Amino acid sequence: MSVPGVVLGDRLGPFPGRIPRELVRQYAAATRDPNGRAAAGEAVPPVAVVTQIWEAQQAGFTAVVPDEVRASMTGGVHGEHDVVLHRPIVPGEDLRTWVQPWGARRGGKHALLTLRYATYDTADALVAEQWWTTVLLNATGEPVGEAAPDHTFPEAARAHHVGDYRIDADGDMPRRYAEVSSDWSPHHFDSAAARQSGADRPFLHGLCTMALCAQGAVSILAGGDPERVRRVAVRFASPTFIGDELEVHLYRASDRVYAFEADAGGAAVIRNGLFELRVS
Repeated sequence: MSVPGVVLGDRLGPFPGRIPRELVRQYAAATRDPNGRAAAGEAVPPVAVVTQIWEAQQAGFTAVVPDEVRASMTGGVHGEHDVVLHRPIVPGEDLRTWVQPWGARRGGKHALLTLRYATYDTADALVAEQWWTTVLLNATGEPVGEAAPDHTFPEAARAHHVGDYRIDADGDMPRRYAEVSSDWSPHHFDSAAARQSGADRPFLHGLCTMALCAQGAVSILAGGDPERVRRVAVRFASPTFIGDELEVHLYRASDRVYAFEADAGGAAVIRNGLFELRVS
């Protein structure tokens, strides 16, 4: 008998968190962020909120994915991620995050699982939402719930290229990023583990690649102000390998909305990328 890909139900939490100025500085150093306000710990980079959900992600996956689905999977990769910042995060403020099952769908022979993370401040105001979609390789699981919010690349935007951003994925970046994210998955450091994940050598964390792309939005689209970026959404197409140059291509889709793609080592690494700016 088939089972749903995820068990819908109540949210789990809260998981306490905080992004102090020192963590902002460490995150900026880990991702080689050229922004002076981020490097000084004064402004939280748009994707840095992902550092607050690792514990919730582990707990949520264990709690809401049926045993039959977990037993059938041969591995898992990060498929998509979507960050919406309802207001800029203040360095050092207390935060609380809840995780809830959002939905599951089929992607060929794989199951795609989406969890939603909602982060609140001490006044119970919603600060940030995230949708994390994991591809469960070769897993069973029937569609249920909702799909993550859409961020399909609008083809008409290709006529409105606004710039490119480039940065190298240096050899020490995985370690630096693991120290600020708590994600020490072995495929970022060990060739044998990378091969088990379908890659021929270690590769950058997907959320680190996402952070590098967001630097392009800050520098080219937001006038150097990290707090102007309201939303960053991506589909991970393939890994960014250590030593490769990441190249981000930015296109204007509409007022304050931009589409983007990214390539590294001759391969597409980000597709269906979206940036949204808040009103300045």
